[in-house]
Amino acid sequence: MLPHKPAMEKPVIWLAPGEDFPPVSQAWGASAPAPGLLAAGGALDVDSLQRAYRNGIFPWFSNGQPILWWSTDPRMVLQTAHFKLHRSLRKAIARFRDSSGCEIRFDCAFAEVIRACSSSPRPGQSGTWIVEDMVQAYQALHQAGAAHSVEAWIDGELVGGLYCVALGQAVFGESMFTRVPDASKIALAALVSFCRVHGIPLIDCQQNTSHLASLGAREIPRAAFCAQVAVNAARPGPVWQFEPVYWNALTA
Repeated sequence: MLPHKPAMEKPVIWLAPGEDFPPVSQAWGASAPAPGLLAAGGALDVDSLQRAYRNGIFPWFSNGQPILWWSTDPRMVLQTAHFKLHRSLRKAIARFRDSSGCEIRFDCAFAEVIRACSSSPRPGQSGTWIVEDMVQAYQALHQAGAAHSVEAWIDGELVGGLYCVALGQAVFGESMFTRVPDASKIALAALVSFCRVHGIPLIDCQQNTSHLASLGAREIPRAAFCAQVAVNAARPGPVWQFEPVYWNALTA
């Protein structure tokens, strides 16, 4: 996710642990060395993370860097109603759901999922942005009920999945991994199905990638994104449990 360490050519807002985040309008703009950079420092405790996500902010940094907080503009989001179910993925889902040894589980192996994501660098990267401090922080967020894993299992083996943050009906995708072809895509499709069933309108994708765009994600202005997060986060959240009938919301 991080292409390089941001050049600190512009003064950075430094936060003390527990300090309020500055308005997202103060994030670095498109012409700055690190577009979307809002602040540095602070802490990765559960309260700070929840406050950040409620305000359209997320942490993203590499080993050797301080905690860096970002709010990109525009923001890449996947409107769940606009998810592109390509023919090949539809067939892969059909094979998966029709096999007695295949199942989608939520929150059965969160620690394994996030560590698998941390050991799977994105294309073009030599390392991972999911450093040990992030792993520990999101496991604490999971224990607090605000982070979830979506897991694809085959014959009792975890073969792919993703983890996300969820506040009410605001869902923020974080990272995926796969150990067999299409497993991460099937996990994402399961999350989309779940969101459709429960009336969750969008999944935050943070940054633009060609892979996400191919699945229907698109950029929207940060102000529009933050407004939707405020509304969705205030709504009661669903019970994070997947039922096979949820597939019908996507494949019917």
